[in-house]
Amino acid sequence: MKVVAKAPANIAFIKYWGKQNKKLRLPANSSISMNLSNAFTITSVEFDEKFKSDTLLINGLREGKDEIQRVSNHLNLIRNISKIKDFAKVESKNNFPKGAGIASSASGFAALTVAAASAAGLDVSERELSILARLGSGSACRSIPDGFVEWKEGQKSNESYAYSLYPPGYWDVYDLIAIVGENSKKVSSPEGHAVAESSPFYKTRLTGMKNKIREIKNALKNKDFTKFGEILEAEAINMHTVMMTSTPPLYYWRPETLSIMAKVTELREKGLECYFTIDAGPNVHVICEEKNALKLKRELSGFSGVRKILVNKPANGARLI
Repeated sequence: MKVVAKAPANIAFIKYWGKQNKKLRLPANSSISMNLSNAFTITSVEFDEKFKSDTLLINGLREGKDEIQRVSNHLNLIRNISKIKDFAKVESKNNFPKGAGIASSASGFAALTVAAASAAGLDVSERELSILARLGSGSACRSIPDGFVEWKEGQKSNESYAYSLYPPGYWDVYDLIAIVGENSKKVSSPEGHAVAESSPFYKTRLTGMKNKIREIKNALKNKDFTKFGEILEAEAINMHTVMMTSTPPLYYWRPETLSIMAKVTELREKGLECYFTIDAGPNVHVICEEKNALKLKRELSGFSGVRKILVNKPANGARLI
């Protein structure tokens, strides 16, 4: 039986960069994120004895050996738990650029996990689904619960999972993604994580992380948008400083990225309150409140280098459809 699931990408306000355990994908620190309403993956999974191998199509195209192997490895986890041996046909579609720093692996592996677990007949909790998704792609665990999410770092596999801090309707925070590049990045996130510790600023970053998470959770609780924005913007710069000072250095930003960062600062100084955050890619997430979303979209749409704007509000996590 074919089972279909939909999962959102997510934007991390407090990010994770670096792993304490590569095999189990245990992050070096906890993180805070929001699921996105207009950046998602829809994935179907069908197990059947007639299939001679696992197959994978993404956006209608057959994927290469490496990508298929990564999906097969994840399916093996589910096959081992469910005690089935059938191969699977997997078809996946994104409504946003893949591999460009908009968490396509997060939405992809979250949707894959939910669909495959159901197709295999598993009855598992949200926490267990989050753990399974994490084993496929670390940030995928954050796309399982609803709304505003915390991913706990944990010391063991069963301790590292994501859960919902607040539902989607809790706060009218919007994320406008300014797309400046749609091609896959040259250095993948897993490759970047592997060299994080080579940065001289890496340990300092981790030292202040628990306090930073406590502060942004307080801002969320109190709906203090100014404090919230100041923390998430500084956090993005902090993470990219580690990236740029690793060996080899990682430069995900483009000239257009820096221009938008400067534009956001300028708009804020003129009274339009908004803040930027950037994952491992060139595209800029501009965070605002709903009341400023349309005006901000107009400002960003006419800006040089911006190809399109994806407007997102907080969303539910992964679901069967």
